[in-house]
Amino acid sequence: MKPNYIIIPLIMIIVSVAGSLLTSAGMGWYQTLKLPKLAPPGFAIGTVWTVIFLLTTISALIFYNTARRDKKFKWIIVFFVANAILNAFWSFLFFTQHWITISIIEMVVLDLTIIILMILIWPISRLASLLLIPYAAWVAFATFLAYGIHLLNS
Repeated sequence: MKPNYIIIPLIMIIVSVAGSLLTSAGMGWYQTLKLPKLAPPGFAIGTVWTVIFLLTTISALIFYNTARRDKKFKWIIVFFVANAILNAFWSFLFFTQHWITISIIEMVVLDLTIIILMILIWPISRLASLLLIPYAAWVAFATFLAYGIHLLNS
């Protein structure tokens, strides 16, 4: 078995667990906030993130196993790593530090990394690129919700 079949899922699990722990730490605060009417219930959010992490893991594995090891490959790896860090960091900014405005800016950057990944991966594997669409859509929706939270609680 290739090490990437262990390392890539392990990275996704670490990001997922870190985000979950940071989110859980701030749930008491979150429950005191006024939320937009479109805010989904917690169980739905957890389900969506589980699917997103699964699709992102598959996308990363497809990319890693099909791409040539060139300069573009290295840049895509940098964007995957940056994306993983930004993903967990958002939970820190929002749920732990309660920095709603800064977290919104960070989410825009997070979504940009997803879009850049989709563009860079497209010529290598259209499937790997398409698997990131739900992630980009969810982060865009979450950014909209966070902005609504900002407006309702400012």
